[in-house]
Amino acid sequence: MAQKDVGNKIPIYKLKKTDEVMKYYDEWGEENKYDKDMVDWNYTGPKETSEVFVKYEKNKNSKIYDAGCGTGLLGVELEKIDLNKVIQEKDNSFNAVMCVGTFTFGHVKPPALDEFIRITKNKGLICFTINEGIYEEYGFDKKIDQLKKDNKWKEIEFFKSNYIASKDVNAWLGLYEVIK
Repeated sequence: MAQKDVGNKIPIYKLKKTDEVMKYYDEWGEENKYDKDMVDWNYTGPKETSEVFVKYEKNKNSKIYDAGCGTGLLGVELEKIDLNKVIQEKDNSFNAVMCVGTFTFGHVKPPALDEFIRITKNKGLICFTINEGIYEEYGFDKKIDQLKKDNKWKEIEFFKSNYIASKDVNAWLGLYEVIK
């Protein structure tokens, strides 16, 4: 399947190194610029992902790990977490992991999915988006298939979402149930 070139549609997509990305976010977060851009660009990733998630997660007391929390109130502390490294949480600690907008150019790589499975309880849910421009290039397609073959998780939903409609950038939206 040929991927459309979305690498030049948004400035941060041109960055390849984690330290460059972190610096860019520090500046982008000033004066609410990031949040304003997300509204202007019609960024639907969080809304679409949460709609899919709540269709299946009925436990209102679920302990959810927010991987890549954007400019949320916890963002100041959570921004210190590099999701390309081991997550400093115990095995089977969470009922779910939500990860929106983090699997994109120069950000988090496919091995993070192993960590998400590790920290998620049996039958817990992992819900995420993957920018269409890196899905094959970074090897997410192969990683997702391997996790299915290894019976680490089972697919509940997986489809292409609108993501950033005004920029013609789509993302794969996945919801998987962990098998342990």
